[in-house]
Amino acid sequence: MRFFIDTANIEEIREAASWGILDGVTTNPTLCAKEGCEFRSSIKEIADIVDGPISAEAISMERDGIVEEAREIASIAPNVVVKIPITEEGLAATKKLSSEGIKVNMTLVFSVNQAILAAKVGAAFVSPFLGRLDDIGHDSMAILYDMVVVYQNYGFDTKIIAASIRHPLHVTKAAEAGADIATVPFKILKQMVAHPLTDKGIDRFLQDWDKIKNL
Repeated sequence: MRFFIDTANIEEIREAASWGILDGVTTNPTLCAKEGCEFRSSIKEIADIVDGPISAEAISMERDGIVEEAREIASIAPNVVVKIPITEEGLAATKKLSSEGIKVNMTLVFSVNQAILAAKVGAAFVSPFLGRLDDIGHDSMAILYDMVVVYQNYGFDTKIIAASIRHPLHVTKAAEAGADIATVPFKILKQMVAHPLTDKGIDRFLQDWDKIKNL
C-alpha cells in the first residue's frame, strides 16, 4: 500500500516525508484555506518536497472550465494530479484530459458505479470517501472491497485511493480490502506509529540500560 498525506500544511508534509513512508499528497481549497496559504504557490512548494503524485482540486463545474483549469493546475509541476468531482461534466472533462496525458484523481466517489465510470474515462486515481459513507450509515469497507473486485475483474488501471480516513482502523481495513493507496491526515499517521506496548517496551529498555550502563 502507498501512503499519501491529506493536508496543505507544509511542516506536516516535511515531517511525514522525513519518515520515509510518504508517496504523495492530496489537498484541496478547503485545506489551503485552513492553512491560510495561496493555492498555486503552496502546490509548487509541496512539489519541491514530494516526488510522488500531488492532487490539487479544480473548482470549475462545467466541462470546458474544468479542462482549462486542469491544464493550468497540471502545469505547476510534472507530478501534479488534478482532482475533479464525479459529475457528468467531470466525466466529460476527465475523458478529454486523460487523452491529453493529464492525470485526474476523480474525487467525491461514494459508489461502485461511480468508480466504474471514473475508470472508463481514464481517471488515473479514484477516491472513495470512507468516513463520509460511514457517517450516513453505509458500510464503507464493503463498498471499497467491491470496487477492488470490479477493478480486478476488468483490469482497470485506475488506482483506488482510500480517502476520508477517520482513524487507523480505516487504514487497516482499506489495506485488507486491497486499496492501492490510503490518503491519511497527519494526526492519523502519528496514531499509526504509536502503540502503548511500544512505549512501555522502550521505557523498560531505558530503565534497564540505566541499571547496567555504569557497571
